[in-house]
Amino acid sequence: MARQLSRRQFVVFSLAATTLTVAAPLGCDGSTAEGAEKASDGARRPSDVLVTGTDSEMLVLEVTPANKVVVRLPRVEVGQGVTTAVAMMIAEELDARLADVEIPLAEARNQGNQYTGGSSSISSLYGPARQLAATARAKLVTAAARRWHVPARTLRTRGTRVIAPDGRMATFGSLTRSAAPITRPTVPTTPKPASQHRVIGRPTNRIDARDIVTGKARYTGDLAVAGAKPTVVARPPTIGGKIVSIDSAAARAMPGVHAVVQFGGGVAVVAETFHHAFQARDALRVKWAPGPLASLSDSQIRSRLRAAVPKLGTPPRGSAQTEAEFEFAFVSHAPMEVLTAVADVRSQRAEIWFSSQTPTSAREDIAATIGVPVSKVRVHVMRGGGSFGRRLNHDAAMEAAVISKKARLPVKLMWSRTDDIRHGRMRPASHHRVRASHDRGRVVAFAHATASVSESFGERGLSAQGGARSAVRAPAAAPLPSESGLYNFGRLSGDSGSVELAIPLGAWRSVDSGTVRTAEEIVVDDVARALGKDPVAFRRTTLRSKTVKAVLDKVATAGHWGRSLPRGHAQGVAVHEEYGSSVACLVEIDAVDPKNPRVTKVVMAADVGTAVNPRGLEAQLMGTAVDGISTVLRAGLHIDKGAVRESSFADFHYARGRHSPQHFEAHILPSRREPGGAGELGVPAAAGAVANAYARATGTKPRRFPLNF
Repeated sequence: MARQLSRRQFVVFSLAATTLTVAAPLGCDGSTAEGAEKASDGARRPSDVLVTGTDSEMLVLEVTPANKVVVRLPRVEVGQGVTTAVAMMIAEELDARLADVEIPLAEARNQGNQYTGGSSSISSLYGPARQLAATARAKLVTAAARRWHVPARTLRTRGTRVIAPDGRMATFGSLTRSAAPITRPTVPTTPKPASQHRVIGRPTNRIDARDIVTGKARYTGDLAVAGAKPTVVARPPTIGGKIVSIDSAAARAMPGVHAVVQFGGGVAVVAETFHHAFQARDALRVKWAPGPLASLSDSQIRSRLRAAVPKLGTPPRGSAQTEAEFEFAFVSHAPMEVLTAVADVRSQRAEIWFSSQTPTSAREDIAATIGVPVSKVRVHVMRGGGSFGRRLNHDAAMEAAVISKKARLPVKLMWSRTDDIRHGRMRPASHHRVRASHDRGRVVAFAHATASVSESFGERGLSAQGGARSAVRAPAAAPLPSESGLYNFGRLSGDSGSVELAIPLGAWRSVDSGTVRTAEEIVVDDVARALGKDPVAFRRTTLRSKTVKAVLDKVATAGHWGRSLPRGHAQGVAVHEEYGSSVACLVEIDAVDPKNPRVTKVVMAADVGTAVNPRGLEAQLMGTAVDGISTVLRAGLHIDKGAVRESSFADFHYARGRHSPQHFEAHILPSRREPGGAGELGVPAAAGAVANAYARATGTKPRRFPLNF
């Protein structure tokens, strides 16, 4: 765009089509808009986006003759429910049946915003999606009015139909061709006010729920791309290890083996089935040189992190100090669906299928790696079985493309669980030093210094390329929570250091906040204890935000804060504010056996502005609660002489059913603000609440997480 559109306005276009097809540009922030047409001379106005008849840069809505409303979504569905939420926005403004709205995922485009992350999907789509549907509705009503020769203002819409006062009805599909050429609807194109919402804000089941539970939903591993052969990779025992020599004769001679391919990350076996591929992979005789971390284990990494934390400044004179240091381990994303990619690379073109949060960047990186023009690379975005930030990177897709090119065969590459845990991306380990200075019953200064592992790109392998550029292009990270002034803690200060290691890192759900806020919320409890105050009451008197106070009050009331519990049991609480949203979490823990604690109850409350689908939001909060339980109590990765010790869910101890709360409840506070972010919001509050509950139940001060390390 020649200039940035204002926050309160963006442009909706009619694309050249025989059916009603409208589009809105993404990348702007808007909530209401007015329709815009071509200038009278046929040229685009300076603020317009050139439309070529494709959906590049656009959110596109089409009404089909079969009475379906189709919106190609430039985001990825990884279980967070974004397709359901967008379908609800569209159904709301069109007065369509939710069952008539289809939300396929858009392929990678040349331009535009296809980034899924930063808890930004709903907030970025709320304005454009509603405006798109409102414009389409106005055109459909105008078409019906012309057909029936009645005033358009007398017509109403419901159930994917236009209805006349005399009872005549027409489906949207029957009107789509006549609505397509309409340039000036005779009814308003503005979205409904919140007071008229009948779909948005109503708890709704996922539109894809039946497909998921019946197996109809298709993931990359379900694809049957012509000629694509199952492929697995033999990888080094240490991170970043290199091949010294390889004897593949036995593997090549095995039945069902089509190719053995050596590439930067290891040795790939392409076979008739995955069973054949795994058998042949195990028959390879590879001598590996150790990776660059072979001399390092957890203890050395922790020592280097501790030394890298910047010193805290001088505290205010006359103040008392509450100080603490915290260690957080590496954590795997471990989505339930392992990384899978299908690639068909030919001499002058490539076609890739995989689940990606950054498909535009992936397309560019794949093209550069295999030496094919970007315009000749086609990326199909598939739904993903979980992500938590893992699919921001596209290492598996890049490997699949390289292997396909070398093998001269289409391939279906699958990373095993061990591949991803030992060689995939992980949340970096970090060390925190926090100090609260208090005087006369209040905090007068708060300092928080950190150091975390950062990824060294000295030797750029496929893993490093598969997302390093994407991370740079992602929206800028929010400031550390301690810098945002959540509490009235006087002078705030802090700095950060890093330890560079050649280890694959990635943004893990809630990114820095998951450790930073957890550490701070533990210290808030410590300060309350030092001042002889109740943790909830202390927070209420020091929190700046009314919305944060409101969610805190809600969990305290609903969770019966302060109720009597047996010995070895306790409650814990924590709050967080980010993405334009607020959350509080109260947990109860059974730590009678301190080495085997169990969270028995979780109560969460959130204010996310307009909650498009409260049921989906509750599911997100439940997921973040399990993340907090896992990373505080059980789940982490050990580095042992340059290798990740864990290899599966057998030793990467993510919470299972028996570790999860028997009671969970979520309270969504009503709001008419535009939507904020929610997908990552609850992790820091849940983690902090679990840690605080454990401390109160055991009388200890936990400082290293997860606790079982």
